[in-house]
Amino acid sequence: MDIPQLLFNGLAIGSVIALAAVGLTLTYGILRLSNFAHGDFMTLGAYLSWLANTNGLNIWLSTLIGAAGTVIAMFMSELLLWKPMRDRRATSTTLIIISIGLALFIRNGILFIWGGSNQRYDLPVVPAIPIGPIRVASDRLLVIGLSIIVIILLHFLLQNTKIGKAMRAVADNIDLARVSGINVEKIVLWTWVINGVLTALGGVMFGLITGGVRPNMGWFLILPMFASVILGGIGNPYGAIAGGVAIGMAQELSVPLLGADYKLGVALSITIFILLVRPQGIFRGTI
Repeated sequence: MDIPQLLFNGLAIGSVIALAAVGLTLTYGILRLSNFAHGDFMTLGAYLSWLANTNGLNIWLSTLIGAAGTVIAMFMSELLLWKPMRDRRATSTTLIIISIGLALFIRNGILFIWGGSNQRYDLPVVPAIPIGPIRVASDRLLVIGLSIIVIILLHFLLQNTKIGKAMRAVADNIDLARVSGINVEKIVLWTWVINGVLTALGGVMFGLITGGVRPNMGWFLILPMFASVILGGIGNPYGAIAGGVAIGMAQELSVPLLGADYKLGVALSITIFILLVRPQGIFRGTI
């Protein structure tokens, strides 16, 4: 396979990783939570969208339902787990262990309800269009375009809205933000809303470009997502976007040399290298 095709495929995969990684880095930047259940929330959003789509709704309405369901699930985890743990001043190690347990709970719940088989969206098959040396699949092109639109909207929200500015203040110094009159609990809920929408959207888009959804899809994406966050600077959404695209392209470019089975190894190698050489990431780790 030639390099232009690999780069295009890497851009599509990287766009999905970038969207999911933004939610992951926002969670850490504002809540100081390394959420290992993030990938399984992504899977949950994809499955809820698949369920709506295969029951007669178009993919856009199905994605909205998946996003709403993911946000509700994240609200429940905030109410039952994360807020009580913050009130008890739980250590970061405790939070990581809880998030791993939550990931297992969500994944096994999906297995119990929908089984372990791959599920496909109810969409027409559209052949790829050859453009020069690249065969452009419409679903991959849609994923890239939609990711660009969402990133622009996210930038506008963080830079130009009251909620976005408050989120940046909380990420910089939560105690100072609270003293300044910012309702920190409200900002936490808004963080989960944004996180849930981005996560579900990433899950749906990953299902589109890989041909379907499966229970462990989010678990296998968690390492590339963390690699993107670390590469771009922990807590920096723009760095996570750049890191996601870079990781996606690096994984696809490695296929002719190492094979598809070693994509996760490439992400892990990049993570280790960045931690050794520049542990703060390429960009400053802040919103």
